[in-house]
Parts: sequence; structure tokens; C-alpha cells
Amino acid sequence: MPELPEVETVVRGLRETLPGRRILATRLGKTDFIDDPAALEMHTPGKRIDAVRRMGKFLVFDLHAGTGNSSAQHHLIVHLGMTGQLITSPREAPAAAHTHVYFELDDGRDLRYIDPRRFGRMALVSADGHREMLGHLGAEPLEVSEDEFRAKIGEHKSRIKALLLDQSVLRGMGNIYSDECLWWARIHPARLAASLDRQAVRRLYKAVRKVLNEAIAKRGSSISNYRDSNGNPGEFQACHRVYQRDTKKCFRCGTLIRHTMVAGRSTHFCPQCQPAPRKRAAKRRPTGKSKSARRR
Repeated sequence: MPELPEVETVVRGLRETLPGRRILATRLGKTDFIDDPAALEMHTPGKRIDAVRRMGKFLVFDLHAGTGNSSAQHHLIVHLGMTGQLITSPREAPAAAHTHVYFELDDGRDLRYIDPRRFGRMALVSADGHREMLGHLGAEPLEVSEDEFRAKIGEHKSRIKALLLDQSVLRGMGNIYSDECLWWARIHPARLAASLDRQAVRRLYKAVRKVLNEAIAKRGSSISNYRDSNGNPGEFQACHRVYQRDTKKCFRCGTLIRHTMVAGRSTHFCPQCQPAPRKRAAKRRPTGKSKSARRR
């Protein structure tokens, strides 16, 4: 599933050409991933794309009728799911298989949504609907301060891998980059978040910023279907240190990378660089004998 770096890469590509363009027509194929297909088909034509931005793993298109009436503003919200792609293409170009949405633009191009498995989501919402749909999302990992990051980590007793995946805590993190960040920070994925000391939290904070920024610079990770807005794959998969590298040697110490499950998610880690949390010693059960009996 595309995570923060992949979605940010798509947003940056679309942001180069879409703002200011007007949607002339909207054509739909299969619609089971669209919240209200009729509203999308009816209300997007005539709208101007004012901005393209990202919130976590969601793409947000700010649309306006251009009348100066704030009530005319809508937001097109897109989640790419596992196999979704948003690309711009000349209108006369043949459509790729599994293209389900065509937004015809006023410059002769289409904005096309392609999704073989249709696990994505698309919705046209008002300002109130925008808050309702995305208001639960947590802090932006690349904008949160170290103090805010520490406060969010320290107040939870869940496992750190599960916490990084919790979109209400940090929006945009996913399985790939959680594994990678924890490897750089030398933290075992099963560690309880509240057990991390100040130094460990600082290492993790720096690792999150390092890994996400480097992944964005390399246009994300193409593990399966992910492509940017021009249809090109990312390159960061060549920089993975643990993700899907089980049974291969750790780049740092040479120990074989292991695979396990944490919070129901496939997880990769180095058992040497990321030592497992110590198990609590089992409490000795009372025997029921008195002290005097035990002395005998």
C-alpha cells in the first residue's frame, strides 16, 4: 500500500501541472470504490483545481467553482489503497487496463485513476465532510516537533510498531517505513512505546525524518504496483535495510534479518541491532506452607 513517501511523490508530480486547470467532464467506469458516484460525476465538471495536497496517505484536491462563493468549494479525496494510481495523460492516449475514472481537463489532458483491485477510495466532500473524513488523523511526521513526538510516544503502552502504524497518532506511516525507521533507531518492533527512554525516542524521531525524506527524494518504494503521476516507479526499494529482507544479512552487523508478526502485521528486524525486550520474570507462586514448615 502506498505510504507517505509514495503519496507525497504523486502529490508533488500532480502539483506541477494541475492547479489552475478546470475539469470539463468526468467519466466513470467501475464505481464500487467511490462513496457517491453520481455526486462525483455531477459536481466535478466546471470545478477549478485550486490545490493538490497530502494528508497522511490521502490525496486532497481543493476544487472551486470560481464564483467567489466559499460554499461552492469541494474537496476530492483519494486513497490509493493497495494498487491505485493517479496519472495525467493526453486525452487521445490509450487507456491502461483497470482505468475507472477520467477527469477531462481544459488543457487537453486527462487525470486518470487506475486501480486493478479497487481497494482505494474516492469521495467528493464539502468542507464539513473533509473534517469528518480526515479529522481523526494524527500529527504529520515531517512537521511534528521532537517534544510533540516524545509526548505522543510516551503516553501509549502499545508496542512501538503498532503505534507507528496508528494513523490517529502519526498520519502516513505504514509497514515499510515503520520497519525501516525502527532498524535505523535500533529499536525492536515489539518494545512497548512507554518503555523507551529519552535517547531511544530521539533516535526514532531522527530516523523517521531521515527515512521519509530520503524515500521522498527517491520517489518512494515500488514493491508492487506503485507508480508516480508520470507512470514511473520509485527507487527507494533499493535502499531498504530490513523490509522484506528476511534471511539476508543485516547491512550493519551481518546477522540474518528475521521476520515476525507484530500487531497482526508482517515485520522485519535485526535480532542483534534491535534486541528483543526482556521478558518479565514469572512471579513465584506461594506453596501454602508456613515459614516454620519450610524451615523443617
